[in-house]
Amino acid sequence: MAVMDSGDIRRAVSRIAHEIVERNKGAHDVVLVGVLRRGLPLAERLASRIMQIECAPVQFGGLDITDYRDDNVARTTVASVSSIDFDVTGKIVVLVDDVLYTGRTVNAAMTAISTYGRPAAIQLAVLVDRGHRELPIRADYVGKNVPTSRVERIDVHLGESDSEDCVVISKREDS
Repeated sequence: MAVMDSGDIRRAVSRIAHEIVERNKGAHDVVLVGVLRRGLPLAERLASRIMQIECAPVQFGGLDITDYRDDNVARTTVASVSSIDFDVTGKIVVLVDDVLYTGRTVNAAMTAISTYGRPAAIQLAVLVDRGHRELPIRADYVGKNVPTSRVERIDVHLGESDSEDCVVISKREDS
């Protein structure tokens, strides 16, 4: 069942961009870091929208958190595919992800971002917050709250990697 279509996603990204600019009194010290995979295209969309609002570019990059996850039993030996080519020291880092669930991905991302410097602050923007937190983490910016049961899953499809923009809720196959 679709819970967001392309128009809903576009409006959510636009609203979040405006909220980021408003909360931070502009975007001068803001950088966007998308958690790979689908957080990166969302960060790029937010950067583009903030550029339209503020008429100033916002740096963005992608963060691979694989080696920082607490549930990753088999650590990867492959080099990180993060694409952050800027120092985050003293910046307001807005972590961007598609779905906020247990909070473990965000926890790993906060640990990983420290390898790029010491931010002045870290904020969190997510397209969908589905609840069921296991860690005391909350998003600063949310596109849509979608209450779910643990037997459901949320799939975010973005045009950059999928055939369309939509958010779908379905039953987990392992349930």
